[in-house]
Amino acid sequence: MTGRARHPGRELGDAHPAWLAGRPLRRDSLLEVLDKFTGEPAGSVVRAAREDVAAAIDAAHDAATAMRRLPAWRRRDCLLHVVQRLIERSEDCARVLAIEVGKPLRDARNEVARAIDTFRLAAEEATRIVGEELPLDVSPRGEGLAGIVRRVPVGPCALITPFNFPLNLVAHKVGPALAAGCPFVLKPASSTPRSALIVAELLAETELPPGSFSVLPCTSEAAAPLVDDERMRLLSFTGSAAVGWNLRARAARKRHVTLELGGNAACIVDDGVDVAHAAARIVSGAFQQAGQSCISVQRILVHRRVSDALREALIARANTLRCGDPLDEATELGPLVSVQDARRIEAVVAAALARGARLLCGGVRDGACFAPTLLEGVPDDADAACEEVFGPLATFEVFDEFDAALRRTNASRYGLQAGVFTNDLAHAMRAFDELEVGGVIVGDIPSLRVDAMPYGGAKDSGVGREGVRYAIAEMTEPRLLVLRR
Repeated sequence: MTGRARHPGRELGDAHPAWLAGRPLRRDSLLEVLDKFTGEPAGSVVRAAREDVAAAIDAAHDAATAMRRLPAWRRRDCLLHVVQRLIERSEDCARVLAIEVGKPLRDARNEVARAIDTFRLAAEEATRIVGEELPLDVSPRGEGLAGIVRRVPVGPCALITPFNFPLNLVAHKVGPALAAGCPFVLKPASSTPRSALIVAELLAETELPPGSFSVLPCTSEAAAPLVDDERMRLLSFTGSAAVGWNLRARAARKRHVTLELGGNAACIVDDGVDVAHAAARIVSGAFQQAGQSCISVQRILVHRRVSDALREALIARANTLRCGDPLDEATELGPLVSVQDARRIEAVVAAALARGARLLCGGVRDGACFAPTLLEGVPDDADAACEEVFGPLATFEVFDEFDAALRRTNASRYGLQAGVFTNDLAHAMRAFDELEVGGVIVGDIPSLRVDAMPYGGAKDSGVGREGVRYAIAEMTEPRLLVLRR
């Protein structure tokens, strides 16, 4: 701890325990949590050591049989308990998000509501994990045989979550794991650990089997056993592409790996659409959460016939966004997760301008805050166009033919989601056929995510799918029974 002064009313509290095998873990080693707007300490949590991670893996391994045998109704009820307690603590959770992430309160409340939905979906799906009867008399060898396929939990899961949605993305891993009957060890992002510890506190109130869950804020070095130990049967990681693919290369070979990685999502605006509606949605998709979302609108591809009107509407809307303190109810755009990240965005903008791009609006940094920024004429190989910016920055590009916009969208190493504003059904279906992405959102932005839908990407954007039912499928595997009649 640094001993720096704190701002009254912005505290998160000190020395919140980690959770090891369902019990609070207290250590002298603490991880400082910063208020992302002021940059000052807001509180601290216990920082787990490598031996704690190893002990959590031992406990998860030992709890696997009890979790596998836990009846569906009990798994459901544990998850419904989390739902009810999150409802009761929703405003407290929103305040935690506003401080530890820098989300404006309106966005923080939305994340809490989504986490409640995600846990509720997991509770429902816990009682709907079904198998199938398999006809085996498809050949003479199968006559007299009956086949039954049941889905069984894969076993202990290693879960690693990022800073940008530290409550709902925890829900997207923890909820399906518990619904499937898998014990887990969770490493939350070091810069935003408090939300995950709240979930652990709520799980500790349930009657889950001993050792079935651990939530351990720690360094990447301390978390290494989560990747290396073959007893962890699934690794689920959300974060940057560079880290995710490295983890997959390192991961113990006898395991499943699910990666939800980055993107530089494109949004196509076709001729004939409602420009005002498209502009409102694109501004939300590009600048909400300060652009710190892997499906944030980063590339705006606009038909020439509507380009002037859309450009003007985007600039006007972006310039009205109020940036500032996330605890202020009027704030629409909060800080990035750190001053260093804001400086990184500043450098990306400066590099694009140096190569001939035009600044349409924004481009100004104030501490960790960065004004909503639009660039036009960005070179294809500039970071603003081809890399994941993860900030309040979007590029504007004009096209003449719809197929050219599809090719431009695909000219990326990422492929998470794409948005397509069009009134032409043939264009919508061609986008669905041709775009190399995990999801095509017609009539809205790529940033749209309903927590029940399959979510994941192609190319460098990852492997596997999240979304509660689809995550449960990743966390279970088929087991076949053959009966000779």
